[in-house]
Amino acid sequence: MVKTINQLRPKFTTNADGSDAVLFIHELVGEEDGPTIGISASIHGNENTGSQAILEMFHLLKDMPLKGRILLLPVANPSAFAVNERYATIDKVDLNRQFPGNPKGTYSQQLAHALTQEYLNVIDVHIDLHSGTDRPTVDYVYIWNDEKLSRAFGSKLLYRPVENKQGTVFGGTTKSVTIDTRNIPVAVIELGGGIVDQSPYIKRTVDGVLNMLKVTGSIPGEPWDNPKQIVVTELAGIRPTQGGFIEPLCPPNGETIPGDRLLGRVVSPYNFEVLEEIKTPFKNGVMIMQHLTRNVVQSGDYAFMVGNLDGATD
Repeated sequence: MVKTINQLRPKFTTNADGSDAVLFIHELVGEEDGPTIGISASIHGNENTGSQAILEMFHLLKDMPLKGRILLLPVANPSAFAVNERYATIDKVDLNRQFPGNPKGTYSQQLAHALTQEYLNVIDVHIDLHSGTDRPTVDYVYIWNDEKLSRAFGSKLLYRPVENKQGTVFGGTTKSVTIDTRNIPVAVIELGGGIVDQSPYIKRTVDGVLNMLKVTGSIPGEPWDNPKQIVVTELAGIRPTQGGFIEPLCPPNGETIPGDRLLGRVVSPYNFEVLEEIKTPFKNGVMIMQHLTRNVVQSGDYAFMVGNLDGATD
C-alpha cells in the first residue's frame, strides 16, 4: 500500500506581491522498492484536462498497493494556469521551450530550472499530460523512447517523430532533460481540450495512466491488450490565415479524411462572408486535432491537425 503521502513545495523565487513561487508536488511512497514515476500536467496553463485527471488519480492511487514512488505535479505552470493562458503572465513565453532553464534568467527560465532540479532530475519515468487548450480538442500520443509505455495509454493514434518530415518537435521542451540528457522513459499524452465536457477525456486519461503504471510495475494488475493502433510519422498543424468564426466540417478525431474534403471554413461574424476554406494537406489523412464547436479564432491560431496515413504503420 502507499506508506506515506508528502506534499513538497520547493520555492524557486519570490513574487512581487510578496508571495512565494513554489512547485506543488505530491509524493506517494510505496511499501516496496520500485521506480519513481513522474506524472505532470498544465505546463501550458490553458491545458488543464491533465490536471483534472491527476486530481482523480490521486484519490485512487493513495489507496492502492504501490511499488516505488509516484510524484504528481498537477500544475507545472501555476502563473499561466491561474489565468487560463498558455504562457506565464510575467514574461509571456512558452515554458515548454525553456528547458533545462536558467536560475538567473527570465521567470519562465527560473521555473524551468526549478522543475529540472526538483522534478525531472529525480524521476525514473516521465508521463506528461497535455491537451488541446480551451479551444481545439486533440487525441494522440507521442512515441519517443519507450514504445511499450506510449502504446499502453490505449490511444488509437500515435505519432513517431521522424527527421525531415512535418511534425511537432520543438527545442527546449522537457525532453531536453528527460531524454536528451538523462534518457529515461518518456510518454507525452495529448488528449482533450475544447469547449466541450472534459469528463470522457479525464476518464480516458485516468484509465490510460493507470494501465501505464501497471506496465512499469508500480501498481498491481495485468495491463490490458492495446486496441488496434495507427502510428503516423508525419502530421501537419493547420492554421487559418483569416480571423473570425471557425466552422469545423471534418470527421471526428481518429477518423480518416480524404484529400478532397474540407477541414472547415472561417466565416465573418460581422457580414457572414466565408473568408477562408481550409483543406486537408494529405491525400490520405486521419484527424488528430480540431475544433468540435464553432469557435472564434485569430489569424494564425491552431485550427486542425492531420496525420498522414501514407506510410503509417500499426
